[in-house]
Amino acid sequence: MTGVRINPAYLPAPHKVAKALVTAFMTEPRRDGDVWFYESILHSVKIVFLAFLLSSLVGVPLGIICGAVPFFEKLTGPFIEFFRYFPAPVFGALAVAILGISDAPKIAIIIIGTFFQQVPMLCATTRRVDSTLIEAARTLGASSRRIMFKVILPEIAPKMYKDMRILLGWAWTYLIVAEVVGTSSGITWFINQQAKYRNFDNVYAAIIILGIIGLGCDLVLNFLSRDFFAWEGGHVGVTSKIKKEIFAPKDTVFSFRLTPEEKALKEKYHGRF
Repeated sequence: MTGVRINPAYLPAPHKVAKALVTAFMTEPRRDGDVWFYESILHSVKIVFLAFLLSSLVGVPLGIICGAVPFFEKLTGPFIEFFRYFPAPVFGALAVAILGISDAPKIAIIIIGTFFQQVPMLCATTRRVDSTLIEAARTLGASSRRIMFKVILPEIAPKMYKDMRILLGWAWTYLIVAEVVGTSSGITWFINQQAKYRNFDNVYAAIIILGIIGLGCDLVLNFLSRDFFAWEGGHVGVTSKIKKEIFAPKDTVFSFRLTPEEKALKEKYHGRF
């Protein structure tokens, strides 16, 4: 068998890439006014989380309402589904024309890419809530508001958290596309600049760092989920243990007698309603 020799300029040796993981942070920009590598990384991280936060401020409540109120889902569903099939990068030229050459177009592209996926995903998660829980809460006299905050939200919160972790990964994908459009900062700009100067070891180093940042974010969010949702899967995180020691548990049982079935539901979902 014979192989094809690859130009080492385009596929550098692993030890050169490993060295670039360190030297990329210490290499000065070639031109005055250009940013350092670590500044590009921090800038990209800021853009991703800001855009994802803005998208979630509207997308999360809208998705939950659409899943909990069928009429609202029918009202907004066609509009959401129409825009959901548009690739976010097609709005790049419009974003630059309207918002100018700044961070705003990048944020807008990430919001468009995540928001119209976020709403139907969270809507579907909300619709999967066990209807027996809602009926049990109504039997106990809970109002619609109490059902939303004591039954639906605690039930969907762990699943919604997992959905958001997936969507955050999509936001990073859209960042790479967004930073190509009219920008002179960010990690994608750094990759393009290094490719222009044929520093492909730095290119691979930047790609690896992107993966490390994404994996690190996901691991941190997964670790925190044990504290945020201690009732899910029997996991008890460090923060939950501290809260348990400081705050005494509160019994929220209604004053009238419960049936055996309702007692079983209360024991299973203690503290929900």
